[in-house]
Amino acid sequence: MHEIERQRLILGEVADRPVVTVAQLVELTGASEATIRRDINALHVEGKLKKVRGGAEALHPPQLVGIGGRHFSASEEMNAAEKRAIAQAAVDLCEDGDSIIINGGTTTFQMVAGLASRRMQILTNSFAIAEELVGRSRNTIVLPGGAVYREQSLILSPFDNDVTRNFYARRMFLGAQGVGRHGVMEGDPLLIQAEQKLINQADELVLLVDSSKFARRSALILCPLDRLDVIVTDSGISPRDAKMVTEAGVRLIVAEVQAEPLSGPSSEEQE
Repeated sequence: MHEIERQRLILGEVADRPVVTVAQLVELTGASEATIRRDINALHVEGKLKKVRGGAEALHPPQLVGIGGRHFSASEEMNAAEKRAIAQAAVDLCEDGDSIIINGGTTTFQMVAGLASRRMQILTNSFAIAEELVGRSRNTIVLPGGAVYREQSLILSPFDNDVTRNFYARRMFLGAQGVGRHGVMEGDPLLIQAEQKLINQADELVLLVDSSKFARRSALILCPLDRLDVIVTDSGISPRDAKMVTEAGVRLIVAEVQAEPLSGPSSEEQE
């Protein structure tokens, strides 16, 4: 990740949350601790944030505290081919006339292309997904009430009396920060609260995660592993993790990732 993009993400995170630790910024950007500390020093000197012990804080703390996790634009480019394959396998589970819930995330966002030709009722808390489907499809789109978290492109509400409790879904498609034997993990309490309302409105839970998520952990558990019905992932999943999933009674779908075309001189150019 380029320095300018990395520092933009740091400033965005600090703007959303009064204090951010070095460890959180390492997780956010994928950069080393030393690199993050240099970025914080540089931004402190420029007067864009305040350096504190172990992290950074906003010059003007926000009134609405943001949620943790990578920004949507940063996560979207990570394991992109795997996410597209996983999303297409998820779309293949859908039929016209279905009512579904799509939780916000960069993997679930890749379902948009496949859903463009469908006729379904879709509830989503993703501003990005809703915007794309409204413009590109004839599906019926339902949004919950709540605050818009721009960096994650999510609409979240801490209240129970919103439209989610009146929407029934055949399936809910969701992503996660990590997954392991203890269950599906997320990184922020507000995300957990919002998603727990949604999962109770669906007959079937389908988790979309690329294989790297089996190595990631968080302190917050959304639901136990056996609460899921299906996990869709890519062929990078280890035999041990695949066994863990099936032993929990969860159906495992391994999506085939299409090889990226090689760029290089054509046969005519080579001649």
